[in-house]
Parts: sequence; C-alpha cells; structure tokens
Amino acid sequence: MSGEQLQAELQALESRYTELAARQLKLDLTRGKPSAAQVALSDALDGILGGNYRAADGTDVRNYGGLDGLPEAKQLFAGMLEMPADAILIGGNSSLTLMYAVIDFALSFGLRGPESAWGNSDEVKFLCPVPGYDRHFAICEHLGIEMVPVPMLATGPDMDAVEKLVAADPAIKGMWCVPRFSNPTGCVYSRATVERLAQLGNIAGDDFVLMYDNAYAVHTLYPDAEPLASLYAACERHGTLDSVFQFGSTSKITFAGAGVAFMGSSPANLAAFKQHLGFQSIGPDKVNQLRHVRFLGDAEGLAALMGKHAELLRPRFEAVLEILEAELAGTGMGEWLSPRGGYFISFNTRPGLAKTVVKLAADVGVALTPAGATFPYGNDPEDSNIRLAPSFPSLEDVQATAEVFALCVKLASVRQRLAGN
Repeated sequence: MSGEQLQAELQALESRYTELAARQLKLDLTRGKPSAAQVALSDALDGILGGNYRAADGTDVRNYGGLDGLPEAKQLFAGMLEMPADAILIGGNSSLTLMYAVIDFALSFGLRGPESAWGNSDEVKFLCPVPGYDRHFAICEHLGIEMVPVPMLATGPDMDAVEKLVAADPAIKGMWCVPRFSNPTGCVYSRATVERLAQLGNIAGDDFVLMYDNAYAVHTLYPDAEPLASLYAACERHGTLDSVFQFGSTSKITFAGAGVAFMGSSPANLAAFKQHLGFQSIGPDKVNQLRHVRFLGDAEGLAALMGKHAELLRPRFEAVLEILEAELAGTGMGEWLSPRGGYFISFNTRPGLAKTVVKLAADVGVALTPAGATFPYGNDPEDSNIRLAPSFPSLEDVQATAEVFALCVKLASVRQRLAGN
C-alpha cells in the first residue's frame, strides 16, 4: 500500500474501533477452560456409584489407603500414556499438583536419595520450549529454577539445540514438554523428536528428568489428527525410563475441577516418589477414581466422550480460523497455525506488536491472554506471540472476539507501518 492508502485504511480501522468501544463489550478468550456444555457431558458422574463403593478387588473406596490409586483406574488411564498399568500412579484432581510435587521432591530431597537432590548444586536450570505453557514456567520461577528457552518447530522442540545444551551444561536438570497438540502451538511431536527425547537421559548430566505433560493425549478435533509415538517404548529401547515422568488428567475430559490426575515413570522413580508422598497423604480420593472408571468404562467409552467434546469445540476453532483467514491471510500482518486438536490457537503478530494488540482489545472490552505469557518470565523477545483460547465462550462470543482481535491486529499493524517500523 502507498502512504495515502495506508492513511485511508487507518481512518477506516479507527472508525470501526470507535464503534466497538461504544458497544461496551465483555468478552474473554484468556484461558482454555471447558465450556459449561462440555462439563455437562459428564453429569452422569453424580450418583453413578449408586451406593456401591467396592472396587474390583473388594476395596472400600470410602476408607483410607491406596496411596498410588485403584488398579482399575491405573488400567484405564495407562492407555492414555501408552504405559503399562503398573507404571502408573493415580493422584488427586490436578496433574499440575503432581508436576510441582515431582520437581519439589527432586529439588529438595532427590529422586535417588539426598546426594541426588538438585538443590545441592549452585545452579539448577530447565529447558523450556517456546512458546509454551505459562503454568510450567511459573513452577520453575516459584522454585528458583533458571529457565532456558529453546525454539518450538512444527515437529516439536528444536532437538539440535536441546541436545547441544544438555550435553554441554550439567546444571540443566530437566525439560518441559507438551507433546500432543502442544500448548499453545497445537503441534504434535514427530516420531523422530520423541525418539531423540527418549535418548536425552543418556546425554544429559546426572538426575535429568523429562517432564512430559501429555495433557491433550486424546483431545482431537478431527478423526485424522496425527497420533503421538510412544515415549515409553522409546525409553525402553534406550534404557532411559528413569529420566522420564509422564503426566495426564481428566481435567478437560470430565469435570475440570473434580477429575483424576495420574503420572507414569520407572519403578525406581515411583517407589521413591510414593515413599515421599506417604508423608503428605494417607491416600487420594478413591471414590472419585471409582466413579470415573464406572463412567468412562474403557478406551472405547473414553473415545466416545471425546468425540462429543470435539463436536462442541470444533465450531469454535473453525470460527476463529475462518475469521483470521478472511481478514488477515496474505496481509503480512500475522501468522497462525490450524491445530487438529488441543485447546489453543497460536498467533504471531509482526514483531513488537503483541502487547499493543492485547491492550487495544482490552480497551474495547475483549480480554486476551497477556502478551509474553507463553515465554519464561513473561518475556517474549519478539513481542509477537498471542495465545487464543476459544473453548469457554459461546460460539457467538467466540466469533465476536475473533472479529475484534483481527481488527486490533490490523490497526496495530497499519499504525506500525505508518510509523516506519
């Protein structure tokens, strides 16, 4: 566009923006919460036990005990992580709680005794694929662990960079991963990436752990969504099971605030963690575990429920993507990915504009995830990445929010061009 054309475009955009401000909108695309319709899919959990509180082995789930969970719950959720049932521990309702507990244990007490505690070292670092999950980064920041960003590619983390870093620096004690429908890019780690991740335990320094948060293992939007290779099988081949903890939950499957969380690892890791856990708890909520087993049944029951979730989510994602395509494709004002599952859409503005776009949206009543949230310490060096979360609002609100977002991207981009940046 010429300078005159840009000025005319700016005038039109600012006029539309003023009209939006007058409407006093209250829209929110900040976090990937399930909608009310989604959690209602699992309302049958309420009362499903019908007074029968006996597990398959006769255990009365109302009583104490069972620190690592019910066997039938392990069997059900082991399939999500593609691990054997005896490699699974069932926790409470939050996988984030389990992740924090593992890192805190490794930092303060050591997975293999006091001499292995990360806190014995002057420095403790974690590799963080970016853009990534802000709550992972928050755990590290809270516990004083230095975060080292590594780029995310379409195939997963840049493994050349990862391998070079862990081989050179023994202070790197771990790495975060969201391997399927990664938060926020939506990519699925390739088979080659999973294979290389499984070998990190043989490259890294002592007591390295891969924190493999498989939060979206079954959260497909389309039947042809790319599968994820088994990390457990790869680790068995390379003898690195001790270097991996896998995590999952039903938080976006049944009730987000009253689901079941679980993790899997090697026998040695589970034994050490279970002993540590015994000082904190006499056992998790086995009633909730049993009602989930009765409600979901098996892998087929789980798949059927996730198909219903996809029917609710798919139109929301498609609405955002259609508006981005119609308003911004070919303009050079932004780039985005079209995920086949998960809960997010990752959008990159022109460098230096993410914070501006988020503020423009906020000023007309549209809340977006803060710019920088997908990077350690909230610092996106390009100031370009914005995570969109279309799951919770109504379809009409999602459409309205996407339209406002596209307008704000255009407005910020045109102003930047006229300023000569």
